[in-house]
Amino acid sequence: MLYFDTSYLVRLYLEDAGADAVRSLAAGDDIACSLHGRIETVAAFHRAYREKRLARTAYLAVLDQFDEDEATGAFSWLPISEALPRRVQEIYRKAPADVFLRAADALHLASAKENGFREIHSHDERMLAAAPLFGLKGKNILPRGR
Repeated sequence: MLYFDTSYLVRLYLEDAGADAVRSLAAGDDIACSLHGRIETVAAFHRAYREKRLARTAYLAVLDQFDEDEATGAFSWLPISEALPRRVQEIYRKAPADVFLRAADALHLASAKENGFREIHSHDERMLAAAPLFGLKGKNILPRGR
């Protein structure tokens, strides 16, 4: 099972740079993500619609496909436990001042760690840089800057 953050989940549906590579990676394994990532993914679809990268009919079709995939078990949504915020707080306590770690990224990283993952797949360079703070290896199969 692979942990995908939102930057990878979105590429399963939208034609963002690197979508084919992410789809190929996903085809070979099951996909897990924090439950928070489900919300982020839907928000990313709406952003594509808002920015006119998707017409309304395409936007609704993407949402329908996402719902259908979810209903058929395409994703394992990892719960956000009550202990998770405390773990994240401890990471922030120990993090050097130059670490750029957004709260949503910390949720992904802590969820992956809490659920036994050793790696997290993301195109977010800041999240990947913070992954070792959580005892994780950050992996990105996409070229930088795309």
